[in-house]
Amino acid sequence: MTQLAELLKKSDSKFSKALAEAKIDPARVLSKSQELESLQPEDRAIKRAKSIAAGKEDDASKAARVKKPRSGRPVTDRLVRAAIAGQRVSGPAKHRLLRAVNALLVLKKKTETDLRKLF
Repeated sequence: MTQLAELLKKSDSKFSKALAEAKIDPARVLSKSQELESLQPEDRAIKRAKSIAAGKEDDASKAARVKKPRSGRPVTDRLVRAAIAGQRVSGPAKHRLLRAVNALLVLKKKTETDLRKLF
């Protein structure tokens, strides 16, 4: 059993209860977040288009600003430990955790959750 799984059994935060209820291993949250959040070529193209369109006010530049790339910052071991322990977690980090958990819930054919149920 991994250290994260042992920590999950000992903790009583909302996040740890939600993971235990859904039978999700915290190590899978880490790997799924890495898969979801890592930058892809299309994300780099969006960032490049935004930098080229900076300062321009035509229709093409407005269209370039509409798309949002992935963050490129996956969930870390430290962040998962903090969330399981019930410590303070920033807003963007909560959303990255939520995306990873929801992706795992979809794989298990369960309904997605919302931020209030996790934190």
